[in-house]
Amino acid sequence: MSNIAQRLATELNAKEQQVNAAITLLDEGSTVPFIARYRKEATGGLDDTQLRLLEQRLSYLRELDERREFIVKTIDEQGKLTPELHAEIQAADSKTVLEDLYLPYKPKRRTKGQIAIEAGLEPLADALFNDPNLNPEQQAATFIDSDKGVADSKSALDGAKFILMERFAEDAKLLAKLRAHLKEHAQIEAKVITGKEETGNKYRDYFEHNELLNKIPSHRALAMLRARNEGVLQLSINPEPSVEDANQFCAQIIADHYTLAVSGAPASEWLMSVVQWAWKIKISLHLENEFLGAMREKAELDAIEVFAKNLKDLLMAAPAGAKTTMGIDPGLRTGCKVAIVDKTGKLIATSTIHPHAPQNQWEKSLKTLEQMCRQYKVELIAIGNGTASRETDKLAAELLKNAAELKLNKIMVSEAGASVYSASEFAANEFPDLDVSLRGAVSIARRLQDPLAELVKIEPKSIGVGQYQHDVSQSQLGQTLTAVVEDCVNSVGVDVNTASIPLLTRVSGLNKTLASNIIKYRDENGSFTNRKALKKVERLGPKAFEQAAGFLRIANGDDPLDASAVHPEAYPVIKAICTKQNIEVDALIGNHDILNRLVANDYVDEKFGVPTVTDIIKELDKPGRDPRPEFKTAQFKAGVETINDLKVGMTLEGVVSNVANFGAFVDVGVHQDGLVHISALTDKFISDPREVVKAGDIVKVKVIEVDVPRKRISFTMRLNDEVSHHPAQKQSTKSHKGKSTQKPSKPKSRDAGNAAMGNAFAEAFAKLKK
Repeated sequence: MSNIAQRLATELNAKEQQVNAAITLLDEGSTVPFIARYRKEATGGLDDTQLRLLEQRLSYLRELDERREFIVKTIDEQGKLTPELHAEIQAADSKTVLEDLYLPYKPKRRTKGQIAIEAGLEPLADALFNDPNLNPEQQAATFIDSDKGVADSKSALDGAKFILMERFAEDAKLLAKLRAHLKEHAQIEAKVITGKEETGNKYRDYFEHNELLNKIPSHRALAMLRARNEGVLQLSINPEPSVEDANQFCAQIIADHYTLAVSGAPASEWLMSVVQWAWKIKISLHLENEFLGAMREKAELDAIEVFAKNLKDLLMAAPAGAKTTMGIDPGLRTGCKVAIVDKTGKLIATSTIHPHAPQNQWEKSLKTLEQMCRQYKVELIAIGNGTASRETDKLAAELLKNAAELKLNKIMVSEAGASVYSASEFAANEFPDLDVSLRGAVSIARRLQDPLAELVKIEPKSIGVGQYQHDVSQSQLGQTLTAVVEDCVNSVGVDVNTASIPLLTRVSGLNKTLASNIIKYRDENGSFTNRKALKKVERLGPKAFEQAAGFLRIANGDDPLDASAVHPEAYPVIKAICTKQNIEVDALIGNHDILNRLVANDYVDEKFGVPTVTDIIKELDKPGRDPRPEFKTAQFKAGVETINDLKVGMTLEGVVSNVANFGAFVDVGVHQDGLVHISALTDKFISDPREVVKAGDIVKVKVIEVDVPRKRISFTMRLNDEVSHHPAQKQSTKSHKGKSTQKPSKPKSRDAGNAAMGNAFAEAFAKLKK
């Protein structure tokens, strides 16, 4: 573990001691939220982000070590493990390098090179490789043996060629050199497949596109890969765009690696042909697939990170709080589904109204809503932002005007994932007799009260705040998003007496079984009055209690500390404070004057150090504090309900619905989110849109372009920018033929070697093409 700990310490910019402590805690079954919150002394204060990275990298490095041991054992059993090779394998710091070293010794199907070796042609290959002054035809003639399948000199030379080609393709040092060159200089090139111009119109920005592979952003990479999978684009990698013939350039790198001198020597032309074939047939295809795979992997990681950040922003959005709320799931033909939940989220009433076409029961719908609001003392109206949302918002606005004395507030709420919840097993168990469509209205109402508590019931991937989330590794996406949900839930804390099974399942140390057992105990014995009672829950043992207790809150229980984030194991520290200050716990909690005077060092003992005592004092000052922001709402502009209502220059208020690496999408209530490009978010330079906005933020934007046919809207948050008020024209880097008018400039050519070598390569490659 020492080597792994050393490497992780370097990557995290932490001390090896911190890393070792974190690894030990993880191996003992501690969760990241628990370690980050309650084991700061041990880890030296590593936060949840560092710990998540450590957990991920620890898994990778352990898999790497397991693979390393297997490779060493396999090569050793072959009797081919030299001290030098063993040292290289031990020094390999990635799976790619490790597999390169293993390649020559890896069991494989019978190749042409192996067949040639079996035919006794390896000495011929070695002789010509080592001495280009030998005559290939004359040397080959001595290896003719019909019994071994070598019928003539050409067959012998072909066999020698295959031997060398495979040897070159399995040379780890050569592959590393070529890989380093491609990493710095290679470009990805995209071309439309003939005949796909119309069906693939949405990808027309990439019909003739090229850019440096190491600079391509994830959204463009995933778009091109999707287009390739749909049969619209052909993708390739140009290893050296600075020269006319990149294949010749890369072949020269191979020749230079082996110091193959080019002259008038008899074997020179044959050797150059072998080098060309090795690159063209063996190495280039392997590296192209590898680099396209690496591009996809990096793009996926970036996309997953975007999704994770947006999900965290959405989950940590401000809750409206414990207020009786009416949820409306808008609809046209089938009507609007209405559900009212009380302050605790319990369903108390449902209805279906038909204010829109074709029924057009506007007045009747208004009367129904007003009656329900009065009867159940509704305080908030949550309107789903899907089909007919603006029309329904107008209905709610009229309700607020007609019943002003009720002091109602209406808020447009994202309904992403509501249909998934409605059809879920959990929703069916919770509301077995309720129509699926009405369950969606319940979800909309509850997610206004507490977004986190409601959204944990939905599979994170269904919430829809990512870019190209269906194109990435679903298992990795699921793992990452699960970690985000866990971190958010534990950051906020959970009321054990009101929490649902999905919410409890996300608490540190708990799983679905334990969550169900907590609910069962609560149903049979009534509300928990203290944290100690959790130990009576079936199968909730000491380890689970240790991991979960600090995140489970009990309001108005026997012990006021149970409503705080202070872990029960640390209660003795608070008792020591109370004794020294001669004050009761009730009087200490929230007593800013006393708490502000406390010195953490005065209460440190063998178990609890300054970080924990400091956290305890902060928590006592504001017990059970919610880290989420204050609840605010956006006001959509009246009369702006569809994309056709937008005018260039119009200033609107909206909600950030999604953030990507290239900008932020904003919902202004026209059923189509608009994009604020990263360059239009602020007057200063930023590299990440999240420096300025996050999902759920309320912002003001100015319309700078409306493309109705393509349903694209462009906004700016630089409200002082002047924009043209003429009919918006689509701005593009494409000409009318779909070709890029701003192609990346090619880098200056580098020396391609001496003329003799260049000529030899050109001649060899010309023959190769025949």
